[in-house]
Amino acid sequence: MPQLYLHNSATRRRERFVPLDPAHVRMYVCGPTVYDLPHVGNARPAVVFDVLARLLRRLYPRLTYVRNITDVDDRINARAAEAGKPIGAITTRITAEYHADMAALGVLPPDVEPPATAHVPEMIALIERLIASDHAYEAEGHVLFAVASFPEYGELSGRSPDELLAGARVEVAPYKRDPGDFVLWKPSTPEQPGWESPWGRGRPGWHIECSAMSWRYLGETFDIHGGGVDLLFPHHENERAQSLCAFPGSRFARTWVHNGMLLVNGEKMAKSVGNVITVRDVLARAPAEAVRLLLLRTHYRSVLDFNEAALVSARNELDRFYNALKSTPPDGPGQLPASILDALCDDMNTPLALAGLHRLADAALAGDVDASAALQAAGDFLGLLRVCPSVWFQNSRVLIPMSGVAATGVVGSLGGAVEPGLRGVAATDVPGSLSAAEVSALPIEAKISERAEARRAKDWTRADAIRAELAAEGIVLEDTPGGTTWRRGS
Repeated sequence: MPQLYLHNSATRRRERFVPLDPAHVRMYVCGPTVYDLPHVGNARPAVVFDVLARLLRRLYPRLTYVRNITDVDDRINARAAEAGKPIGAITTRITAEYHADMAALGVLPPDVEPPATAHVPEMIALIERLIASDHAYEAEGHVLFAVASFPEYGELSGRSPDELLAGARVEVAPYKRDPGDFVLWKPSTPEQPGWESPWGRGRPGWHIECSAMSWRYLGETFDIHGGGVDLLFPHHENERAQSLCAFPGSRFARTWVHNGMLLVNGEKMAKSVGNVITVRDVLARAPAEAVRLLLLRTHYRSVLDFNEAALVSARNELDRFYNALKSTPPDGPGQLPASILDALCDDMNTPLALAGLHRLADAALAGDVDASAALQAAGDFLGLLRVCPSVWFQNSRVLIPMSGVAATGVVGSLGGAVEPGLRGVAATDVPGSLSAAEVSALPIEAKISERAEARRAKDWTRADAIRAELAAEGIVLEDTPGGTTWRRGS
């Protein structure tokens, strides 16, 4: 069995993963705060840790994967007030939307998905332990963690005392002993959600929620804690501090895994910039598998730029894989190649694994049945190639640019009937669900896909002939690093 190596954020180095119990690996990942539709930034950790969970299940007899739902939060309170609806109505709907969107992206459900509101007793118990050990104190109806009581504070994120203080100044309050102290419990007004506690009616702070739920399902010490790099400070730093203080002698999480940031067209997503793209938005423009592949093409620890060219390229890449399976159908289930597993065991090197898929596609296009079966197995392991090629190409549509449909078409497809229950365009929806412009573009897209395959096969005569055929119809092709685009000539 290959050895798994992961980059541990706590030690800042790549380490061999050695579980506490080789018969039972335990992993906790911070899940969504359900106040709004999930965006592509939320999708990245879901897909990254889905791959890690698949890998751990392959390597070890048992995995308990816990991913929480944060359903008590001031942003949820604000959204409910704006909508004039009960808080539960907001969280129930958004949780369902999150589940649907992640399922469409091929994300398998975790073993346990605890909602924060169902674990307030555990949170209160942890806070009581922290107060009893002088790591927390009550002040004006609040309970706060005393950062000065934990000398190791800042070690996880690697921040200096000045940086920690700067990060804490957002919520400086007169009742704090130290500006860096953070809230474990806070009072609730009558219209806010609240629970009775030794400190009055109130609600938990964000950080204590994950400590309580990981403790409840994984114990005082577990193997892996995951999440986006944006959670490293203050959320994960605070989680670690309060958990280690509540359970002296424990390790809390032994390995910390963080995925990198996701940008949109080179910029950080922000409502003020107007570039927040929900998963629902992108699934209305592109196949779910193309979105998943885009998220896997960049190493999980690197910054990922989500842009239209990358989405087009991912769609074309999937066309190539499906063409390989179509040209040489597997004659039975294949085995996951050792080279693919080795790449994933090397700190989840998905770009290297995908390069292996292309080598298998090359062989399958040359008629190698074993390579075709291995390609199918490798794709399935990565959550890709989930439909038969005929279904994939039958439901091909124009990939609508994120800026909207204009006179320029972009090679790709939209929708795609995937597994039952997943969102997408079913065969019965085509072409009735397409606009007239999209229907007229389908033959053009088919020819461009045929030309792309001819070029990959180095059949330059056929590729040039297709370009000439399209030019005769007034279609101008432009080959770019992100794929081939087309426009109607004047």
